[in-house]
This record gives sequence, C-alpha cells and structure tokens, in this order.
Amino acid sequence: MEDASRQAHWENVYATKGENEVSWFQQSPAPSLELIEQAGVTHTSAIIDIGGGASRLVDHLVEQGFEDVTVLDLSAAALTAARSRLASHLGASAERVRWIVADVTTWEPLKRYDIWHDRAAFHFLVDANDRAAYIARLERGLRIGRHAIIATFAPEGPEKCSGLPVARYDSASLGQTLGPAFKLVHTRRHEHVTPWGSRQMFQFSVFRHES
Repeated sequence: MEDASRQAHWENVYATKGENEVSWFQQSPAPSLELIEQAGVTHTSAIIDIGGGASRLVDHLVEQGFEDVTVLDLSAAALTAARSRLASHLGASAERVRWIVADVTTWEPLKRYDIWHDRAAFHFLVDANDRAAYIARLERGLRIGRHAIIATFAPEGPEKCSGLPVARYDSASLGQTLGPAFKLVHTRRHEHVTPWGSRQMFQFSVFRHES
C-alpha cells in the first residue's frame, strides 16, 4: 500500500470510529507495560510507541512518571484523540509527550530511543520494501544495547485486520525478518479479547539491538 493510501485508510478509521469500536482496543495494555518494565528502564528512558494511535499505553507511561515519551502514528485524528484524553485527566503532565504524525516507513528519527514499542503496526507491512524501510528506521532509531518490543498477530491469528491483510509471525520468523542486528531476548504469547468478545492470538517479542 502506498503511503498516501495507507494514511487515508487510518485517518478514516479513527475519524469514524470511537476508541472502543476498534478490535485492537485495550483498557489496560498490561503485556506492554510488563515488558517495558522488564527491559530495565528508568524514568528518563526515551520511549517511542510506533503506531500508537489512540492507545492508552501513553497514559500509563506518563502516570508512572516517564519523562521522555513519544507517540508516532499515521493518523492525526488518532493522535488528537489521545492527546485530548491525556490532557483531560493528567493536565500539564500530558505536555511532556511528543506527538509525531508520520508513516514509520518514511519517517526519519531525529534521536535514538531506549525502548521501541510497536503493538500491531509492523504486521500490516506485507510488502518487503515497506518492511525493509521500517527495519532501517528501527536500526537508526534504537540505541545499541536497548530493546524493541514488537507485537504481531501470531501464526494462528487473524489474516486481516481493519480490512487489510497482515503478516503473522512467531518469534523466530520475526527475528529472521529483522535480521542479525537484533537478538531475541524474550517472547510471550497473549490472547487479546476484542471489545465484542472475539479472541485474537498475539505474539510479543523483545529484541536487543546488538549492532
């Protein structure tokens, strides 16, 4: 999918559906929070949420005192919704968050992060060129020795999401796709229950940037 078409798709999703009207909605992103904590972060660690959309991960990170949080998404509507929600219940603390409207496959990181978190963005990249572009940004945007937490649909997970095809991974195939610069250090499966009660199997994998 070309950049403009991809952006238009997600703008339409977030402009026409409420926060809990999409399948990926989580009231509490517990698996992500646990893996971020296990990565040995401090309150000054730089964390970026790739494809964060209107996710509540940012709320929890700010509430826990993290001072350097960035959320990147294709959809300006999604980030506006998240920013408004955050400001309404956290007030001035919300101003610490950086919001970036961009396609991760064309975005150029201006700094390096300690945590690169991605819950269900990478698996939409079914084109090899898009995957290569993402991985190039990951290599440039993640500090050596730091961690990427990437969640995708597991091999038995859905073949489509939001009307788009997805690529499904286990930890081994994801590691093979990312390449030798990233070493798998932890993996877990997670069954996500959608707002309407259907079940989707995810694979969470944590990689350390080796070189």
